[in-house]
Amino acid sequence: MTAYLDCNATTPLEPEVRDVVLRFMAEEFGNAGSRTHDFGARAQQAVQRAREQVAAVLGAKRDEVLFTSGATESNNLAILGLAPYGEKTGRRHIVSTAIEHKAVLEPLERLRERGFEVTLVPPTSGGWVDPEEIRSALRPDTLLVSVMHANNETGILQPLDEICRVLVEHPAYLHVDAAQGFGKDLSALRNPRVELVSISGHKIYGPKGAGALAVRRRGFERIPLTPLMVGGGQERGLRPGTVAVPLVVGLGLAAELALRDHDKRKQRVLQLREAALGALLPLGCRVNGEPGRALPHVLNVSFPGLDSEAVMLTWKGLAAVSNGSACTSQSYTLSHVLLAMGLSEIDVRGAVRISWSHLTGDVDWYGMAAGVRRLM
Repeated sequence: MTAYLDCNATTPLEPEVRDVVLRFMAEEFGNAGSRTHDFGARAQQAVQRAREQVAAVLGAKRDEVLFTSGATESNNLAILGLAPYGEKTGRRHIVSTAIEHKAVLEPLERLRERGFEVTLVPPTSGGWVDPEEIRSALRPDTLLVSVMHANNETGILQPLDEICRVLVEHPAYLHVDAAQGFGKDLSALRNPRVELVSISGHKIYGPKGAGALAVRRRGFERIPLTPLMVGGGQERGLRPGTVAVPLVVGLGLAAELALRDHDKRKQRVLQLREAALGALLPLGCRVNGEPGRALPHVLNVSFPGLDSEAVMLTWKGLAAVSNGSACTSQSYTLSHVLLAMGLSEIDVRGAVRISWSHLTGDVDWYGMAAGVRRLM
């Protein structure tokens, strides 16, 4: 049986999450906006409970969590939603990084077209951004700093606490795309200086189509976001449309389970990491990214002299892996993340991303290693 090792693309549903999603689709199907009967009241209560569950992971307040369709929409709302305020105040500079997901880089490109200046800070060879580079990029007119929590290709965690300290005396808002790290690395996202947090349900064993944007206040001051769509006034007027109650409830429960089972999950994925490295390192592969900064369930490796497509072909029937972001894999181009880290084109072409979970069963790591050895 093929082992599913592409959990950075999407995770399987937790059985408890699956059950609650189905219940709210088939039985508790009320509209959370319906205030005149019990069906709507129960749906509204379930949505508010989900808000509390997501907020608990972040150490945030319930009313600071807005539900969206996923991290891509949340990123767009956080970045493009600040643009009118930046234009009004003359703060038209944004700092981000060269290793962000396209769901951040493409909204930033839209702002460039509107006259904003965007500074993309390069990473170190270890795949993380030096906070001092962020400090050097700041200007008096910097409106926003956007730095991902964990990189989707390498699993490398960015030094968010240090970046927060850099921003202590600067008024720029801090946005974090936490699609890959939410519920897996807990402490950094609880820093109150992380003001905008993008979350995706299907990266934490929840349903696809559900996500959230956490929008923290500065004291009593709300972050001046402008909605990207209008109509209906849901989610404090920032994200209109009927709330997808079953998906939101699934996201909420997935967040609660991530918090409850954090230590147990981490122990399991570390066991799998040790087994993977034990089988693959003797092949002479290169681990891309500084291992001490990586999420424990992600491994990005390059096999010398081999193309990733050939490696994935030899693993067919053994393991489902990827050679980059699922969002760009249908038209494969060289990874902008690995190139920004300074890898050679040969190493980038040979890079494979392996990502597993606490739900992953037995993996034939040595069978995978034997397949690579036959290619050498």
